[in-house]
Amino acid sequence: MTTLKLKMLDPAGHTAYAVLVVASVLVCWKSLTVLMKYGWSHESSSQILAIPIITLFLIWLDRRRIFATTGFSIIFGTAAIVSGGILFWVADQESLRLRGNEDLCLSALSIAIIWTGGFLLCYGPRAVRAAAFPLLFLLLMVPIPDPILDWVIYLLQQGSTEITYVIFRSLGVPVLRQGFLLSVPGVTIEVAKECSSIRSSMALLITCLLAARLYLRTWWKALLLVLLSLPLSVVKNGIRIATLTLLSVYVNPDFLRGDLHRDGGFVFFFLALLILWPVFVALEKSERPPISRPNSDAVAPAG
Repeated sequence: MTTLKLKMLDPAGHTAYAVLVVASVLVCWKSLTVLMKYGWSHESSSQILAIPIITLFLIWLDRRRIFATTGFSIIFGTAAIVSGGILFWVADQESLRLRGNEDLCLSALSIAIIWTGGFLLCYGPRAVRAAAFPLLFLLLMVPIPDPILDWVIYLLQQGSTEITYVIFRSLGVPVLRQGFLLSVPGVTIEVAKECSSIRSSMALLITCLLAARLYLRTWWKALLLVLLSLPLSVVKNGIRIATLTLLSVYVNPDFLRGDLHRDGGFVFFFLALLILWPVFVALEKSERPPISRPNSDAVAPAG
């Protein structure tokens, strides 16, 4: 037997998993430290620091269903941990050092696999199936590989430039576009990589993932909400660039170098949430069962 059933919320599984996670943290401490520093210094990976905490919260929130039937899955859990360990060893080899951040991506992926394998080992396949979303969510702690990240940022630049151009034209502002350069009377701006707003785009994607998981039960409605975050990220960034440019032209040139430009991403992030809110409310309301109304044709008893 490879799976030994335990009682619901049996502390044995929790103790074993806690020991395994602590041991993995000690063994992988150097890589985890590099990963945390990377997340702190790279906008595209700033979510790394929060992902494990959010994952724990999601598991705790749904703990009664996840741990309803637990067990030790020795063979498959051990196999997953060993696989993660081998991947971690490969990523740590100087002779196999990859270009860019790919070695760090492999290290982070291996740690996520080890933690997931430990979950399988300590709680069994039923608990893993019940905790599928939090465990998959843990993959967001893996940095985006540089080649893919460059492609994503390019798409954000391209889309943001197009949206900004459309906004200027819609407002009647004379504008000339050359690639990522937009010229309006008084200023020429470049939608550079730093203007792609990758951090707030990731934040919007994660917010939609969590909202879909917590409030939507129909898979296609959840998928729709998550997919809407992608074009909305571009629209939000286009509005941000157009707003800052117009403020610099008609109010004060310092708007292109001030606090709103450097740290004002959260303002337009909340604007994106405001735009998305009616869609979310409509999807969430459609999940509710219809309220049964009393039959108006029923005859009231005499009395």
